[in-house]
Amino acid sequence: MLVAHALWYGGALCVWAEGSDLNLGDGHPFATRDFGGTSYEPLVRGAGRVALDVLLPSAGGRPLPSPELGAVAPEGRPELVSWRVPALVLEPFPAMALLCAAEGAADVVPGTDLRFLALLAAEALDLTARGRVLPTLVREDGDLAARWRPVFTDPERFRRLARAMPPACRAADPGRPVGEVLREALSGLADTAVRGVLPHPLLPSRTGRAPDRLPLAERWAAALAGPDPAISREPGDDPRELAAELDAWAAAAVRPVGPVRLCFRLTEPPEAEPKGPWRIEFALQGTDDPSLLVPASLVWAGRAGPVEDAEETLLAGLGRALRIFPGLVEALRDPAPAELRTDAAGAAEFLRGTAPLLAAAGFGVLLPTWAGTARLGIRLALRGGDEEASSGSAASSGFGLGDLVRFRWTLAVGDEEVDEGELAELARLKAPLVRLRGRWVELDEERLAAALDFVQQRRHGTMTAGQAVRAVIHSGSVALPLVEVTADGPLGDLLSGDAARRLVPVPAPPGVEATLRPYQERGLAWLSFMDGLGLGALLADDMGLGKTITVLALLEHERTGGSPAGPTLAVLPMSLVGNWRREAARFTPKLRVHVHHGGGRHRDDDLVRAATDSDLVLTTYGTAARDAETLARVEWGRVVCDEAQALKNSGTRQARAVRSIPARTRIALTGTPVENHLTELWSIMEFANPGLLGPRPAFRERFAIPIEAHGDEAAAAALRRATGPFVLRRLKTDKTIISDLPEKQEMKVYCNLTTEQASLYQATVDDMLEQIAESDERQRRGLILATMAKLKQVCNHPAHLLKDGSRLPGRSGKLERLEEICAEITERGEKALVFTQYAEFGTMLQPYLATRLDRPVLWLHGGTPRERRDEMVAWFQSDPGPAVFLLSLKAAGTGLTLTAANHVVHLDRWWNPAVEDQATDRAFRIGQTRDVQVRKFVCVGTLEERVDDMIERKKALADSVVGTGEEWLSELSVAELRDVLRLSPEAVSA
Repeated sequence: MLVAHALWYGGALCVWAEGSDLNLGDGHPFATRDFGGTSYEPLVRGAGRVALDVLLPSAGGRPLPSPELGAVAPEGRPELVSWRVPALVLEPFPAMALLCAAEGAADVVPGTDLRFLALLAAEALDLTARGRVLPTLVREDGDLAARWRPVFTDPERFRRLARAMPPACRAADPGRPVGEVLREALSGLADTAVRGVLPHPLLPSRTGRAPDRLPLAERWAAALAGPDPAISREPGDDPRELAAELDAWAAAAVRPVGPVRLCFRLTEPPEAEPKGPWRIEFALQGTDDPSLLVPASLVWAGRAGPVEDAEETLLAGLGRALRIFPGLVEALRDPAPAELRTDAAGAAEFLRGTAPLLAAAGFGVLLPTWAGTARLGIRLALRGGDEEASSGSAASSGFGLGDLVRFRWTLAVGDEEVDEGELAELARLKAPLVRLRGRWVELDEERLAAALDFVQQRRHGTMTAGQAVRAVIHSGSVALPLVEVTADGPLGDLLSGDAARRLVPVPAPPGVEATLRPYQERGLAWLSFMDGLGLGALLADDMGLGKTITVLALLEHERTGGSPAGPTLAVLPMSLVGNWRREAARFTPKLRVHVHHGGGRHRDDDLVRAATDSDLVLTTYGTAARDAETLARVEWGRVVCDEAQALKNSGTRQARAVRSIPARTRIALTGTPVENHLTELWSIMEFANPGLLGPRPAFRERFAIPIEAHGDEAAAAALRRATGPFVLRRLKTDKTIISDLPEKQEMKVYCNLTTEQASLYQATVDDMLEQIAESDERQRRGLILATMAKLKQVCNHPAHLLKDGSRLPGRSGKLERLEEICAEITERGEKALVFTQYAEFGTMLQPYLATRLDRPVLWLHGGTPRERRDEMVAWFQSDPGPAVFLLSLKAAGTGLTLTAANHVVHLDRWWNPAVEDQATDRAFRIGQTRDVQVRKFVCVGTLEERVDDMIERKKALADSVVGTGEEWLSELSVAELRDVLRLSPEAVSA
């Protein structure tokens, strides 16, 4: 169990976790910043990493455990001791999200400090909702910034919060007063809460005026809404006048809140006079009962009822509002101001810019019901082609992407269509607010220009279903969004993107000698549905969820239903051929299976005959590439690619050969549809449904570059729309998918270097930096990659780098920690998998660990014969005693089931999360009955820690993307390399 802790330090939320059984060594022995595998993980992705010295109650040389852990406290007199704690530093919006979700997690228990800060987050949201916040101008690190600050009108409430703050909330800086920490935390959370509801940009753009040329007050207002509070500086800026006005506003605001507040109500012209003036009416509104409104006209008429000091309250409110709504000056010329009259342009500016500011500042704002909803958009209607259209279809059966469908594009406002005549009239009016069919419509220049361009295009006719899908994927923009798609028949089911959930699950057919899990029955129904449409599918279920048996059940479903469309070719990694053959024999024994592999395989006509007489043909990627020409002569009903990431490099001979084998439909199976780059997803989808995502260069321009380089959320959403109908993705961690799989706890194990390792490390870095200055680009790249490999070997062990056969004990912090962990695991009677990417290092470790642990230590690598490989796996799975299984990451990262282990250690990092997750899934898969602990070793203060930090940040980008292996490091500048490779003082153990 993990207990999550939090403190406010350095103006930000810092979180860390505590577990009674972590025993992580240096610093706080039970502290970690790794929430991997928990519901907190998505909330902390991309967070910065920091080590904090935290003052905590301790006894017996150990910190006292949190009460939530229920652990026995060590004996001795408690005292405050400083402990080094690894923590995560969250940006404002992720911090607010975590605090709001803190109590809702079932797998992480919030500590008292985190619960208190979650209470502060709720307080900040409440203050924002009640308008008890004000904009301010502050200096941060010498620069101007626009911030929102809470207004405290209840001193006793503030004192109660201060008394309730647990000391742990400020344990990293215990000398700071409680009130100061509380005010800083609540102010930071309130600023985040306001920015979460304000539109961005807040103010309408000024034609011909660059943002940095606007007056200071307008640059300040713009910075109040965006994610960055910094205000751009211009020569001649004098913030004193603006600061004085804001200070006066704040001083007036701390007066006790009365029962009413000033409210602004926008009223459109009457229907009979659409060109009449718009009115922004003033009123007093009840703070507790917003339905209570007293118009300003009644206030000046002395008919404000029970409202005390109504005239003074109204005038004071208008005076404060004038600071953010300068247009009010016209109304204040009247001795009894009751409303401000304006035109359509003024009303539009009020809607888009002023109203959100007033609401955030605590004023009441009432807008027409149509505001924000009645905007121009486009709709697409698709219908199955008529007989004439269908006669030209190339589809052989069912429904395919080549079939023709009728389409019709239309412009719409809400749920009503707009014809060209009405659009021409809207363009003629050139007004931001116009009346159309009895309702007001917001219309800006950008949207109108997009609509006028739209009417010039062909808006009805026929196109293929594939073109229709691509039109849905690529149509729509911020200027002219795609607001609705309607389609009938199978195309409608496909475009819903939710077919797998809506389809009736298909139970295991009679020939399947197994009971399918509910999610597998839904997967079978989805594959059958896609096959019936003649479309390719990407079954991207997590590793270990049973993709193989789902496909076998599909073949048996077709066989027993009497509708097989031809044999199925399964293209597999060599390590999976035996697994597929065994599972087919076990679960679908009536299927006719033929293995096409090895020197004695059938060739030419013999192969064609053998395949035609089979239900399922198993082959490898290498064999398929060599025999592609003969395989193309078989009338395949389907081609299945398992571990389809083997196709990720679309230009390789292997990928081109597999794509060239014709088949009615295709299925790609992979638990990692993206390992390194989004173009890998394009390559897999190009196999399953050729041409769906367009040419590769266009895909890179449209999706890969915006998402990978800029974190473009709109592009990521468009990509999900593009691939969603063709991808079924389920995760083991989703309890709605599989509830009987145990938990996976991921953690980092931080190791120090020995003095010898540090000396070798620094010498390797110095040697590279000296050589790199004199190398050309090609030499530079090779030199950097070679240095990376050497530094990783140094972090493993000096003997790994030197290759001198020297002794192992006492020379490597990483080896010492590995030995300790393996000893703990085997003493408990449990088993562990230890992955290394270096076969030579595994060969060194196997005899050493076997001697030190006095337990069986197995070693599997690329040179292990298949018979020996199978023997080791069978023994490891069946023998009840403790053991350690050393495995080469490349040779054993896929295709094995090793659920006898409930511990996984990644000794030296591949620096690719997808590859590491594949390896972890050797143990964390169906059949595992115990929680799995995953440890990833990192040498602190070295490139291992810095690259790990980079990858954690990159993982936050749209499920994202890291460079292949170490290749991307070669693109760094010399200064960046120096920073990544430098050896920090904390790297060396004392």
